[in-house]
Amino acid sequence: MADSDEELNHGSSETRNDFCDNDQVIEKPLTLEMVAESLSLLAKISTGLAHAFVRFNIPKRGITDLSILSSFPHLRYVDVSNNYLKDLTPLAHCSHLLTLKADYNRLNSPSLPDLQYLQVVSLNNNALTGTEGFSHPMLEYLSLSWNKICKVTGLMGSLFSNLHTLELRANKLTTTAGLTIPSLKNLFLAENSITELVGLEHLSQLTTLHLRDNLIQHLTGFHSNMKALQYINLRNNKLADMIEVEALCCLPMLRALILLECPVADQDDYRTEALVSLRRLERLDKFEYTEEERREAEDLYVQRQEKEICSEDV
Repeated sequence: MADSDEELNHGSSETRNDFCDNDQVIEKPLTLEMVAESLSLLAKISTGLAHAFVRFNIPKRGITDLSILSSFPHLRYVDVSNNYLKDLTPLAHCSHLLTLKADYNRLNSPSLPDLQYLQVVSLNNNALTGTEGFSHPMLEYLSLSWNKICKVTGLMGSLFSNLHTLELRANKLTTTAGLTIPSLKNLFLAENSITELVGLEHLSQLTTLHLRDNLIQHLTGFHSNMKALQYINLRNNKLADMIEVEALCCLPMLRALILLECPVADQDDYRTEALVSLRRLERLDKFEYTEEERREAEDLYVQRQEKEICSEDV
Protein backbone atom coordinates (compact mmCIF):
# COMPACT_ATOMS: atom_id res chain seq x y z
CA MET A 1 0.00 0.00 0.00
CA ALA A 2 1.28 3.51 -0.79
CA ASP A 3 2.39 5.77 2.07
CA SER A 4 0.95 8.99 0.68
CA ASP A 5 -1.08 10.31 -2.21
CA GLU A 6 1.90 12.02 -3.82
CA GLU A 7 4.33 9.19 -4.50
CA LEU A 8 2.45 7.11 -7.07
CA ASN A 9 4.35 8.28 -10.12
CA HIS A 10 6.07 5.14 -11.46
CA GLY A 11 8.46 7.16 -13.60
CA SER A 12 5.89 9.05 -15.68
CA SER A 13 6.86 12.32 -17.31
CA GLU A 14 6.10 15.27 -15.08
CA THR A 15 5.49 18.03 -17.62
CA ARG A 16 3.74 18.30 -20.93
CA ASN A 17 5.52 18.27 -24.24
CA ASP A 18 6.41 21.83 -25.16
CA PHE A 19 6.33 21.62 -28.95
CA CYS A 20 3.55 23.05 -31.12
CA ASP A 21 2.10 21.25 -34.11
CA ASN A 22 3.25 24.11 -36.32
CA ASP A 23 6.86 24.05 -35.19
CA GLN A 24 9.35 23.79 -38.01
CA VAL A 25 11.26 20.52 -37.77
CA ILE A 26 14.30 19.78 -39.86
CA GLU A 27 14.31 16.18 -41.11
CA LYS A 28 17.01 14.25 -39.32
CA PRO A 29 16.96 10.51 -39.98
CA LEU A 30 18.92 8.19 -37.76
CA THR A 31 22.34 7.30 -39.22
CA LEU A 32 24.73 4.41 -38.71
CA GLU A 33 27.14 6.72 -36.94
CA MET A 34 24.44 7.75 -34.44
CA VAL A 35 23.47 4.14 -33.89
CA ALA A 36 27.08 3.14 -33.23
CA GLU A 37 27.37 5.87 -30.58
CA SER A 38 24.14 4.82 -28.87
CA LEU A 39 24.43 1.04 -28.62
CA SER A 40 25.40 -0.75 -25.40
CA LEU A 41 24.92 -3.94 -23.38
CA LEU A 42 26.54 -6.81 -25.22
CA ALA A 43 24.48 -10.00 -24.82
CA LYS A 44 24.14 -13.51 -26.20
CA ILE A 45 21.65 -13.95 -29.03
CA SER A 46 19.98 -16.83 -30.88
CA THR A 47 21.59 -20.10 -29.84
CA GLY A 48 23.97 -18.35 -27.46
CA LEU A 49 26.98 -18.75 -29.76
CA ALA A 50 26.82 -15.15 -31.03
CA HIS A 51 26.66 -11.74 -29.33
CA ALA A 52 25.11 -8.38 -30.19
CA PHE A 53 24.44 -5.04 -28.54
CA VAL A 54 20.84 -5.08 -27.31
CA ARG A 55 20.37 -1.63 -25.74
CA PHE A 56 19.79 1.51 -27.81
CA ASN A 57 19.38 4.93 -26.18
CA ILE A 58 19.26 8.14 -28.20
CA PRO A 59 17.25 10.84 -26.38
CA LYS A 60 17.21 14.55 -27.27
CA ARG A 61 18.84 14.31 -30.69
CA GLY A 62 16.06 15.71 -32.89
CA ILE A 63 15.61 12.39 -34.72
CA THR A 64 12.68 12.22 -37.18
CA ASP A 65 13.15 8.77 -38.76
CA LEU A 66 14.13 5.39 -37.31
CA SER A 67 14.20 3.41 -40.57
CA ILE A 68 17.77 2.27 -40.16
CA LEU A 69 16.83 0.31 -37.01
CA SER A 70 15.29 -2.34 -39.25
CA SER A 71 18.87 -3.59 -39.63
CA PHE A 72 19.21 -4.19 -35.88
CA PRO A 73 16.78 -7.03 -35.09
CA HIS A 74 18.41 -8.01 -31.80
CA LEU A 75 17.56 -4.83 -29.88
CA ARG A 76 15.77 -5.48 -26.59
CA TYR A 77 15.78 -2.11 -24.81
CA VAL A 78 15.06 1.04 -26.82
CA ASP A 79 14.78 4.64 -25.59
CA VAL A 80 14.07 7.27 -28.26
CA SER A 81 12.49 9.88 -26.00
CA ASN A 82 12.64 13.63 -26.64
CA ASN A 83 12.87 13.50 -30.42
CA TYR A 84 10.49 14.36 -33.29
CA LEU A 85 9.24 10.92 -34.21
CA LYS A 86 5.84 10.33 -35.80
CA ASP A 87 6.32 6.67 -36.72
CA LEU A 88 7.60 3.63 -34.82
CA THR A 89 6.97 1.00 -37.50
CA PRO A 90 10.71 0.40 -38.19
CA LEU A 91 10.76 -1.34 -34.80
CA ALA A 92 8.73 -4.16 -36.35
CA HIS A 93 12.03 -5.84 -37.17
CA CYS A 94 13.11 -5.79 -33.52
CA SER A 95 11.29 -9.03 -32.76
CA HIS A 96 13.01 -9.48 -29.37
CA LEU A 97 12.15 -6.02 -28.05
CA LEU A 98 11.32 -6.01 -24.32
CA THR A 99 11.20 -2.32 -23.39
CA LEU A 100 10.26 0.73 -25.45
CA LYS A 101 10.36 4.31 -24.23
CA ALA A 102 9.33 7.00 -26.71
CA ASP A 103 8.14 9.87 -24.51
CA TYR A 104 8.14 13.45 -25.81
CA ASN A 105 7.71 12.80 -29.51
CA ARG A 106 5.00 13.56 -32.08
CA LEU A 107 3.17 10.27 -32.25
CA ASN A 108 -0.50 10.49 -33.25
CA SER A 109 -0.94 6.73 -32.95
CA PRO A 110 1.27 4.02 -31.46
CA SER A 111 2.00 2.59 -34.94
CA LEU A 112 3.48 -0.39 -33.14
CA PRO A 113 3.58 -3.78 -34.85
CA ASP A 114 2.84 -6.98 -32.96
CA LEU A 115 5.89 -7.66 -30.83
CA GLN A 116 5.63 -10.96 -29.03
CA TYR A 117 8.00 -10.24 -26.14
CA LEU A 118 7.35 -6.55 -25.50
CA GLN A 119 6.74 -5.99 -21.77
CA VAL A 120 7.12 -2.25 -21.08
CA VAL A 121 5.86 0.66 -23.22
CA SER A 122 5.99 4.35 -22.33
CA LEU A 123 4.58 6.89 -24.81
CA ASN A 124 3.98 9.82 -22.50
CA ASN A 125 3.81 13.40 -23.80
CA ASN A 126 2.90 12.67 -27.39
CA ALA A 127 -0.23 13.50 -29.40
CA LEU A 128 -2.08 10.20 -29.08
CA THR A 129 -5.86 10.50 -29.40
CA GLY A 130 -6.79 6.88 -28.71
CA THR A 131 -5.68 3.59 -27.22
CA GLU A 132 -6.09 1.36 -30.27
CA GLY A 133 -3.08 -0.35 -31.81
CA PHE A 134 -1.61 -2.23 -28.88
CA SER A 135 -1.59 -6.02 -29.20
CA HIS A 136 1.37 -7.36 -27.29
CA PRO A 137 0.58 -10.54 -25.33
CA MET A 138 3.45 -10.14 -22.85
CA LEU A 139 2.86 -6.44 -22.10
CA GLU A 140 3.04 -5.71 -18.35
CA TYR A 141 3.34 -1.92 -18.11
CA LEU A 142 1.75 0.68 -20.41
CA SER A 143 2.01 4.44 -19.86
CA LEU A 144 0.14 6.87 -22.14
CA SER A 145 0.00 9.92 -19.88
CA TRP A 146 -0.04 13.55 -21.05
CA ASN A 147 -1.64 12.82 -24.41
CA LYS A 148 -5.02 13.74 -25.95
CA ILE A 149 -6.95 10.53 -25.34
CA CYS A 150 -10.71 11.07 -25.00
CA LYS A 151 -11.90 7.47 -24.88
CA VAL A 152 -10.43 4.07 -24.02
CA THR A 153 -10.99 1.43 -26.69
CA GLY A 154 -9.19 -1.74 -27.71
CA LEU A 155 -7.73 -2.51 -24.27
CA MET A 156 -9.45 -5.84 -23.69
CA GLY A 157 -8.46 -8.41 -21.11
CA SER A 158 -8.28 -11.12 -23.77
CA LEU A 159 -5.37 -9.25 -25.37
CA PHE A 160 -3.58 -8.16 -22.20
CA SER A 161 -3.56 -11.04 -19.75
CA ASN A 162 -0.23 -9.86 -18.25
CA LEU A 163 -0.83 -6.11 -18.05
CA HIS A 164 -0.56 -5.05 -14.39
CA THR A 165 -0.04 -1.26 -14.62
CA LEU A 166 -1.80 1.25 -16.86
CA GLU A 167 -1.12 4.99 -16.74
CA LEU A 168 -3.49 7.42 -18.46
CA ARG A 169 -2.87 10.58 -16.46
CA ALA A 170 -3.57 14.03 -17.87
CA ASN A 171 -5.60 13.06 -20.90
CA LYS A 172 -9.17 14.06 -21.81
CA LEU A 173 -11.11 11.12 -20.41
CA THR A 174 -14.62 11.73 -19.05
CA THR A 175 -15.41 8.13 -18.06
CA THR A 176 -13.71 4.92 -16.98
CA ALA A 177 -15.55 2.92 -19.64
CA GLY A 178 -13.42 0.57 -21.72
CA LEU A 179 -11.04 -0.53 -18.99
CA THR A 180 -11.95 -4.22 -19.12
CA ILE A 181 -8.59 -5.69 -18.10
CA PRO A 182 -8.95 -8.09 -15.13
CA SER A 183 -5.17 -8.46 -14.74
CA LEU A 184 -4.67 -4.78 -13.85
CA LYS A 185 -3.26 -4.10 -10.39
CA ASN A 186 -2.39 -0.39 -10.70
CA LEU A 187 -4.51 2.16 -12.58
CA PHE A 188 -3.58 5.85 -12.77
CA LEU A 189 -6.23 8.23 -14.14
CA ALA A 190 -5.41 11.52 -12.41
CA GLU A 191 -5.79 14.90 -14.13
CA ASN A 192 -8.56 13.97 -16.55
CA SER A 193 -12.17 15.20 -16.64
CA ILE A 194 -13.79 12.02 -15.37
CA THR A 195 -17.36 12.37 -14.11
CA GLU A 196 -18.59 8.80 -14.52
CA LEU A 197 -17.25 5.59 -12.95
CA VAL A 198 -18.40 2.63 -15.05
CA GLY A 199 -17.02 -0.80 -15.90
CA LEU A 200 -14.94 -1.08 -12.74
CA GLU A 201 -16.45 -4.47 -11.94
CA HIS A 202 -14.01 -6.01 -14.43
CA LEU A 203 -10.98 -4.95 -12.35
CA SER A 204 -11.00 -7.85 -9.93
CA GLN A 205 -7.24 -7.77 -9.22
CA LEU A 206 -6.84 -4.00 -8.91
CA THR A 207 -5.01 -2.89 -5.75
CA THR A 208 -4.33 0.81 -6.48
CA LEU A 209 -6.69 3.31 -8.12
CA HIS A 210 -5.54 6.89 -8.63
CA LEU A 211 -8.33 9.34 -9.59
CA ARG A 212 -6.97 12.60 -8.25
CA ASP A 213 -7.94 15.90 -9.94
CA ASN A 214 -11.09 14.81 -11.75
CA LEU A 215 -14.76 15.88 -11.59
CA ILE A 216 -16.29 12.92 -9.76
CA GLN A 217 -19.42 13.59 -7.68
CA HIS A 218 -20.70 10.05 -7.10
CA LEU A 219 -19.03 6.74 -6.20
CA THR A 220 -21.73 4.34 -7.33
CA GLY A 221 -19.42 2.71 -9.89
CA PHE A 222 -17.49 0.64 -7.35
CA HIS A 223 -18.36 -3.06 -7.24
CA SER A 224 -17.98 -6.00 -4.87
CA ASN A 225 -15.94 -7.79 -7.57
CA MET A 226 -13.08 -5.43 -6.72
CA LYS A 227 -11.93 -7.67 -3.89
CA ALA A 228 -8.24 -6.66 -4.01
CA LEU A 229 -8.56 -2.86 -4.02
CA GLN A 230 -6.57 -1.37 -1.11
CA TYR A 231 -5.82 2.24 -2.07
CA ILE A 232 -8.05 4.90 -3.68
CA ASN A 233 -6.97 8.47 -4.31
CA LEU A 234 -9.91 10.83 -4.94
CA ARG A 235 -8.18 14.06 -3.97
CA ASN A 236 -9.60 17.24 -5.50
CA ASN A 237 -12.84 15.82 -6.87
CA LYS A 238 -16.43 17.05 -6.40
CA LEU A 239 -17.56 14.70 -3.64
CA ALA A 240 -19.78 16.72 -1.32
CA ASP A 241 -21.78 14.21 0.75
CA MET A 242 -20.57 11.54 3.21
CA ILE A 243 -23.25 9.20 1.89
CA GLU A 244 -21.06 8.77 -1.21
CA VAL A 245 -18.33 7.22 0.95
CA GLU A 246 -20.76 4.47 1.97
CA ALA A 247 -20.63 3.21 -1.62
CA LEU A 248 -17.10 1.97 -0.84
CA CYS A 249 -18.38 -0.51 1.75
CA CYS A 250 -18.40 -3.16 -0.96
CA LEU A 251 -14.57 -3.12 -1.06
CA PRO A 252 -13.39 -5.65 1.57
CA MET A 253 -9.66 -4.85 1.28
CA LEU A 254 -9.83 -1.03 1.21
CA ARG A 255 -7.29 0.30 3.69
CA ALA A 256 -6.32 3.80 2.48
CA LEU A 257 -8.55 6.56 1.11
CA ILE A 258 -7.59 10.07 0.00
CA LEU A 259 -10.35 12.72 -0.03
CA LEU A 260 -8.32 15.88 0.56
CA GLU A 261 -9.56 18.98 -1.28
CA CYS A 262 -13.00 17.43 -1.82
CA PRO A 263 -15.93 19.41 -0.33
CA VAL A 264 -16.78 16.45 1.90
CA ALA A 265 -13.44 16.82 3.71
CA ASP A 266 -14.61 20.15 5.19
CA GLN A 267 -17.55 18.61 7.06
CA ASP A 268 -17.62 18.26 10.84
CA ASP A 269 -16.53 14.86 12.18
CA TYR A 270 -15.32 13.97 8.69
CA ARG A 271 -12.73 11.45 9.85
CA THR A 272 -15.11 9.80 12.31
CA GLU A 273 -17.94 9.52 9.81
CA ALA A 274 -15.65 7.99 7.21
CA LEU A 275 -14.52 5.31 9.68
CA VAL A 276 -18.11 4.58 10.73
CA SER A 277 -18.90 3.86 7.07
CA LEU A 278 -15.64 2.03 6.30
CA ARG A 279 -14.75 0.15 9.47
CA ARG A 280 -11.70 -1.60 7.99
CA LEU A 281 -10.09 1.67 6.88
CA GLU A 282 -6.60 2.21 8.28
CA ARG A 283 -5.69 5.58 6.80
CA LEU A 284 -7.69 8.59 5.68
CA ASP A 285 -5.73 11.21 3.72
CA LYS A 286 -2.22 11.48 5.14
CA PHE A 287 -2.88 10.12 8.61
CA GLU A 288 -3.56 6.68 10.01
CA TYR A 289 -6.43 6.32 12.44
CA THR A 290 -5.52 6.36 16.13
CA GLU A 291 -6.95 3.91 18.64
CA GLU A 292 -8.95 6.75 20.18
CA GLU A 293 -10.50 7.57 16.81
CA ARG A 294 -11.36 3.91 16.31
CA ARG A 295 -13.11 3.68 19.70
CA GLU A 296 -15.09 6.84 18.99
CA ALA A 297 -16.18 5.57 15.57
CA GLU A 298 -17.08 2.13 17.00
CA ASP A 299 -19.19 3.69 19.76
CA LEU A 300 -21.01 5.85 17.24
CA TYR A 301 -21.57 2.85 14.97
CA VAL A 302 -23.05 0.79 17.85
CA GLN A 303 -25.31 3.66 18.91
CA ARG A 304 -26.71 4.00 15.42
CA GLN A 305 -27.23 0.26 15.09
CA GLU A 306 -29.14 0.17 18.37
CA LYS A 307 -31.22 3.17 17.35
CA GLU A 308 -32.03 1.50 14.02
CA ILE A 309 -33.14 -1.71 15.80
CA CYS A 310 -35.33 0.27 18.18
CA SER A 311 -36.92 2.09 15.26
CA GLU A 312 -37.74 -1.21 13.58
CA ASP A 313 -39.38 -2.54 16.79
CA VAL A 314 -41.67 0.46 17.14
